[in-house]
Parts: sequence; C-alpha cells; structure tokens
Amino acid sequence: MANLVEIRDLKVEATSDAGRVIEIIRGVSFDIAEGEIVALIGESGSGKTTIALTLMGYARNGCRISGGSVSLDGRDMVRLSERERAAIRGTEVSYVPQSAAAAFNPAQTIMDQVVEITRIHDLMPRADAEQRAVSLFKALNLPNPQSIGSRYPHQVSGGQLQRLSAAMALIADPKLVIFDEPTTALDVTTQIEVLRAFKSVMKKGGMSGVYVSHDLAVVAQIADRIIVLKGGEIQEVGATEQILTAPQHDYTRELLSAFTPKQHARPQAPTAAARKPPLLDVLDISAGYGPIQADGLPLMRALKSVSFRLEEGRNLGVIGESGCGKSTLARVIAGILPQVKGDVIFDGRQLARSAAHRQKEELRKLQMVFQFADTALNPSKSIGDILSRPLSFYHGMGRRQQESRVCELLDMVRLPRAVRHRRASELSGGQKQRVNLARALAAEPKLILCDEITSALDTVVAAAILDLLKELQRELGLSYMFISHDLSTVQAICDEVIVMYNGEKVEEMATGLEEGPGHPYSRLLFSSVPKLDTRWLDSLELDPELVSAFARR
Repeated sequence: MANLVEIRDLKVEATSDAGRVIEIIRGVSFDIAEGEIVALIGESGSGKTTIALTLMGYARNGCRISGGSVSLDGRDMVRLSERERAAIRGTEVSYVPQSAAAAFNPAQTIMDQVVEITRIHDLMPRADAEQRAVSLFKALNLPNPQSIGSRYPHQVSGGQLQRLSAAMALIADPKLVIFDEPTTALDVTTQIEVLRAFKSVMKKGGMSGVYVSHDLAVVAQIADRIIVLKGGEIQEVGATEQILTAPQHDYTRELLSAFTPKQHARPQAPTAAARKPPLLDVLDISAGYGPIQADGLPLMRALKSVSFRLEEGRNLGVIGESGCGKSTLARVIAGILPQVKGDVIFDGRQLARSAAHRQKEELRKLQMVFQFADTALNPSKSIGDILSRPLSFYHGMGRRQQESRVCELLDMVRLPRAVRHRRASELSGGQKQRVNLARALAAEPKLILCDEITSALDTVVAAAILDLLKELQRELGLSYMFISHDLSTVQAICDEVIVMYNGEKVEEMATGLEEGPGHPYSRLLFSSVPKLDTRWLDSLELDPELVSAFARR
C-alpha cells in the first residue's frame, strides 16, 4: 500500500522566554499509508500536537520547523509557500480540534460554518454543499440531520458539537484528517457514539488519519498503528495490538501501567456508633437557571432534591453524563450558584447560600478547582501573583513569606519554580490545572471540590496527581469531592460514589465500587468505559432498552 504521508528527520524549534532556542521535536520520521489511522500518544509536552500540526505546514507561535521534510501526497508541506499551504488546508488535510466549542462562531448557524470551506475554495454549489453536509450528519449519527444545521452552536450538546466539527473537517473529502484529542472532554456514553461515528466515516471513505491522544483505551478502538512519543522523540512504533499487549520500550510500559490508576487503601467506613457528624451534609438541594416559577423553582431545574453526606477524611465521587447536574452541585456547595431549596451544612455550620455572604474562614476551608483551567486563571497576572493572592487574603502573609510559600506550592504540584514568573497563556493545559490545584492548597482547606481536574492531563501526570492528592490527604487531613466522567479516577481515589442522572441522585455506593452498580443507569454508565482491547468497541452491545430508557433528554 502506498504512503500518503512520509515524515523524514523532522525538527521543530521553540524560543524560550529568555530567548534561548530549544529543539522540541528531534529528528522524527514515520509514514502513514493510504487509509491508515495512526495514533500519536505520550504525556503532555511529548510533541504529539506539534508533530500533527506540521502536517498542515503549521507551527505554533514561537516555534518553527527547522529541519526535515513533511510529505503529504508527494508535496513537502515545509517547502510550500503559505498560499500553496492555504489551498491544501481543509481540502486535502483537515483538523478536528479538542475543543469543538472554540472552533465554532456562536453568531453563525451550524450549516453556514460546516459548508464554509466549500465556499472559500469554490468546491461546489451551496445546495450541493448542504446536501453533502446532511449526508455527513446522518453518517455521524447526529439527531435531526435535516434540521440540525439551522441551529446555533449553543443549541446542541458537547458530543453533538464534536461530531459537527468532524463534519466541518470532512465535508471537502480530505485525504488526511487530524484528530486532536477530540473525545477528551466527553462523558463515556457520548464518547462511544463519537468514536463509532468517526471510525465508520473514516473507514467508509478510505481516509487516512492522525489521532492525537493520551487515552490508550480510546486509541485502541480507532488506530491501526501507534507511535509513542516522549520529549519530542519516538520511543516505539508498532501495530496497536502489539503496543497494547507486548510493548518493547520501558516508557510504553509506564504509559500502560498509568492507564489504570493505582488503587489506594481506603479507610474503613465508620460504624453507626462511631460515626461523627459529617464534614459536609447536603440536604434536599434544588437549583437551576432562569426565572423562578410560581412553584418557587427555576425554569431550568439542574438539581432536584439531592441529598448526601461526606465524612471527614473520606472522598466522595460524583459521576454521570454531561448535563446531569454534577458541576451545578459543586457550584451550589461553593456558593457560586445559590440553591432555591435545601441546605448545605459544612464543618458543623449551615452555610449561606451565596459565597458573598459567607465568612472568610468558611471560604478558606472549602475550596474548588474548576474544570476549565483557561478561564479560572487571570491571564494578565503571573502565576506567582495568582498563588500569592490566597496567601495574603486568608493568611495575611507578607511578600517574603509569600515568595517562599509559592515555591513550596509549586513543588507540591510537581511544577518547576520558574513557572511563577510566567503567565497562564504560556503554560500547557495540564500545567494550568496544576496551578489551579496549588491555588486551592494555598488556602489550607479541609475540603476541595474537584471538578474534572484530571480531564486535561495525560495518564502519567494524572496518575501522579492522584498519588499527590492522597499524600496530601494523609499529611493534611483533607477531604475531596470528585466530579468526573473518568470512572477509573473515581474508582482509584474515592471511598463513596453517587451517580447522577437528569439532576437527580439515582444511586449511592457507600463502600466504593467493589460491589458493582445496582441502578440500570449506573450499569449503562459503567459498561460504557473503554477497555484496552482493540475489539472492545466493535463487539460492544449495550442493552437497547437501557440506552432507550436513558437517552439524553
């Protein structure tokens, strides 16, 4: 089979803050055959996305392709003019981003954006482009394919938007599609739909693909071959089955071992007689968005009479699909979204509904690490300033004390101390999330609400963060509430689990996950977790009655 892509001795350089030139891709070479899907895996900073972007002749700001060749269908993308590259992008090579929401203009309809590339390159009449778009919507298993294009991006779910971004990339019938972590932010049931749709369309069209990911179980379902990267160099190349079952390189084995987080010893659940007052007691909480109706409840109810408790020194997992109310629950507990009904009792005190009315000590003891690291950090402040603020606000530290403590906090979350001089825009997604964790630790809290805090991290770093959190828990007596769609994370660190569906708590497993889920929705959720098995997705047969019963409303 002929090669569509041939990369030879590729080198990419970056310029550091101090003006020093650093080689971040060091002599990488590999091929991609026609119709083949190749996965690039490795931890954050390994060069996965940087290499993928060179296939479009592109390097990020501050970077440049300094050597080697990137041949796409016989043309070297490195040596083409920018005008020649622009003619190829979107038509012969296309890109599906990690964040579909960032790829869409909120002011234009979905159809206008999906067919835009056909207008820019004058590929076909508008009517033909819309017909092609509708056929892709059907192939990608999108609901209401005839009419979904008339909606705006905010009017569809995250999983639907991810598939629509794939339709945008596929409409010009490219020879090569680059998938950059396209399912990382999706819950497990939505991820299955998206993976099946991607795989079906790619195989049917005979397209080649590059799939960038740190999730080995996802890669196992879609890739023909895997290229393992670390520090800008290839560590191992092999067929997917071989990499997963008989890895040759130590680093590949490390990635595989990190895929299943280490199970931490859980404290025994206290007996009824020994049970102390809970650290957190959530009582009959209802909350939502929009105007309050005649019954005293909001127009859009995100939480419906939710109750649970968390003992001191223990960890609670909150799992469920996107839109089930997980993050809203954390926002209510943190006082960001006042509930319309129910009470939050924390450390023996009833908390005011709004954080603005809570005492400083109550705010200090209960911290939150947000899901979206980009929006949680002030882009105009240095990391040192961001971490110093809680030290000054909660502990009254002076400048010298702050500087010392900031360095300690960066050490705790495994970041170099030099990061304190940088801004958030200069950090990777995983680094930004670790800064968010350091900021929460700066307050010296009793409870940290963790909203999808490992979703942006590669498996090696995520496993290290979980180990760190347990170490901090032992040393500082912390408790955590983990909101996640990553069930392996919840299983690794949580003592108790509640399952949310459509704003309601449908099940609580007081002793972790060892006894298995009992509620039908919980069973559907757990059966949807990808496995390190190349045959898993194709052989997966979810109970159609369960799927129908719990289809997203």
